[in-house]
Amino acid sequence: MSEYVAILAGGSGTRLWPLSRSHRPKQLLQLVGSRSLVQATVDRVLPLVPHERIVIVTEASHADQLREQLPELPRGNILVEPVRRGTAAAIGLAVQWITHRDPSATMASLHSDHAVGDEEDFRRCLSAAFEVARSGDWLVTLGIRPSSPHTGLGYIQVGAPIGVFRGLRAHRAIRFVEKPDRVTAEEFLAQGYVWNPGYFIWRVDVIRKAFETLLPDMQTHLAAIGEALGGADAEAALVREYPQLRVESIDYGIMERADRIATIPADFGWNDIGGWGEVWEISVKGDGDNVVRGDALALQTARSLVWGSDRPIFTLGVEDLVIVDLPDALLVCSRAQAEQLKVLIERLQADPKRAKLL
Repeated sequence: MSEYVAILAGGSGTRLWPLSRSHRPKQLLQLVGSRSLVQATVDRVLPLVPHERIVIVTEASHADQLREQLPELPRGNILVEPVRRGTAAAIGLAVQWITHRDPSATMASLHSDHAVGDEEDFRRCLSAAFEVARSGDWLVTLGIRPSSPHTGLGYIQVGAPIGVFRGLRAHRAIRFVEKPDRVTAEEFLAQGYVWNPGYFIWRVDVIRKAFETLLPDMQTHLAAIGEALGGADAEAALVREYPQLRVESIDYGIMERADRIATIPADFGWNDIGGWGEVWEISVKGDGDNVVRGDALALQTARSLVWGSDRPIFTLGVEDLVIVDLPDALLVCSRAQAEQLKVLIERLQADPKRAKLL
């Protein structure tokens, strides 16, 4: 029974504007280290799964850049969605592609734009999840032990243990809760809930059955795409069937409604890099706890992120700022407000002259 990894690499990544744009989302950027986030994601799983069993699901606007960044992947392993239809459709497409290659496979679905601090522990958790998935008809998710009552993440209620795999205890997942308010998030921490990073592991026959039961309308079109794979009509079937899929998330469409859900609580230094504040948190800091990229001189400056490009940046006597300078846009905000960048993005979207900056 072979193991595969599907990596979701769509999305626009506006929370890291102005560095991240619709044509250059965050997974293509070198935010931490010398590799882009999607390259780091592939690197992270290679000790477990070879290039031939890694598939990327993306959209047309990102496909060429992904091929350039990941030349070691076979060209056919980058699946291009004709239109965006959410994570259920993207994962369903990967399921069909993997099933065509190996109907007995076990697969993991990961995101391309996250950071992981302890990669060895991540692989241990992923290996354990593969074992859980092979042990029965489980839909498995990794759960992250929370470090704070974060209100921008989903949570999983952890139930009774179902066994120990690779030295890690797997539990039933009782329910999923999306982005609670602060008081509820604090209660969740006290009750042992875990964050939902959107990392899912299952046998392909089990997830296909879940689609047939819970999303039968989507499965009809996905099955038509799968039946055409390997034939002359494959691309035509994708273009014909995929736009008919409804927009749906895998969390709501399947995980929140399925019966046999398992979770493995983990703590491998996960971060979804949801904004500039997280970039500052996970980056190596210099004098004054500053993170400085590019040509910049930060004097009497503390706990700030200064990200330059073509021209030098000089700061003096400031604290807790985010400064991102690109040739066509300059962002200056407090680090505390960096998570509220969507307010600025909405203003840009409403302004025809400035929308082109997104």
